[in-house]
Amino acid sequence: MRVLGVDPGLTRCGIGIVDGGAGQAPRMVAAGVVRTPADADIALRLLQVAEEVEALMDRYRPDTVAVERVFSQHNVRTVMGTAQAAGVVALAAARRTIPVAWHTPSEVKAAVSGNGDADKAQVATMITRLLRLSAPPKPVDATDALALALCHLWRSPLQNKLAEQTRLARGIRMVAR
Repeated sequence: MRVLGVDPGLTRCGIGIVDGGAGQAPRMVAAGVVRTPADADIALRLLQVAEEVEALMDRYRPDTVAVERVFSQHNVRTVMGTAQAAGVVALAAARRTIPVAWHTPSEVKAAVSGNGDADKAQVATMITRLLRLSAPPKPVDATDALALALCHLWRSPLQNKLAEQTRLARGIRMVAR
């Protein structure tokens, strides 16, 4: 399975692509950052994020896109930009019929480090180890995107099994009525 992880942002949108599956060690395919100038018009910045993410989707053909769920911050402007960037990424995936999964920061940290309150340095250390890299990817937004991709890679089989069991349970209840 190939997962495109996205750490959304307008100034720096982290991108990380990971391959893996049952019985396979995860492997980094690509990592980087889409950058837009802070002084540019917001519509043009969103367009740039969309175009670069779409090009990556077309080039690497991910099976799923994992996006960090926007959480509340004190800086409303930052939250809005992050949410808008996440929205254009989700739209780009939907246009390609690629499923989108949303993960919270604490969920991602717990998945890769075992600690939902891990700091950026702990996450970077674990990503470096888990993907057998010689150094943490730079900037940190790329590392965070790889963590999102790994989180989804590992959590999706369990989530799929739970969803299937829920569907089966509902079907059984419907028959029993």
